[in-house]
Amino acid sequence: MDKPKIYEVIVVEGHNDTQAIKQAVEADTIETRGSALDESTMRDIEVASKTRGVIIFTDPDQAGDRIRRLISEQIPNVKHAFLPQRLARTDKKVGIEHANRIDIQQALTKVKTEVTSTDVSPPLTWEEYISCGFTGANDSKIFRERVAEVLGIGYNNSKNFYRKLHVLQISRAEMMKAIEQARKGLHDDI
Repeated sequence: MDKPKIYEVIVVEGHNDTQAIKQAVEADTIETRGSALDESTMRDIEVASKTRGVIIFTDPDQAGDRIRRLISEQIPNVKHAFLPQRLARTDKKVGIEHANRIDIQQALTKVKTEVTSTDVSPPLTWEEYISCGFTGANDSKIFRERVAEVLGIGYNNSKNFYRKLHVLQISRAEMMKAIEQARKGLHDDI
């Protein structure tokens, strides 16, 4: 079976993540070896970003979010791939290495690029965001999780999720479609 080829270099946290990526796709990886991110690793990521592009595909946990943020702050125009925790976990651990091949492939088809310009408007105003139920409602957290999954982006708390929608250039049309799908999922559970 042919595996999809990824031109960009994929940044992961560890060797087991690299193994999971290589089972799913043909790609080169850079391993951060934890959340410390030494200078040498950052230089490697920066060079890869300039020559081939970089996709950050860290674990869907606090450490992974921290690594993603540190890289994004120092290296412009990085791309992001996300997996929801439920697709990257065992009973006790969370990590890309626990995801199946198909879920990894699908996450890599939904890669998002950060916007560095301040000229781009967020897909929703803060008032619209609140009225849609992203914050302030009993099921806001679940709603954000569902919308994040539909969009193929990671979950965040309310304020950071709003920022992420803007930073990852989610269009208003994408946002409205994701809201509709997430609401349908919420009602299906009732």
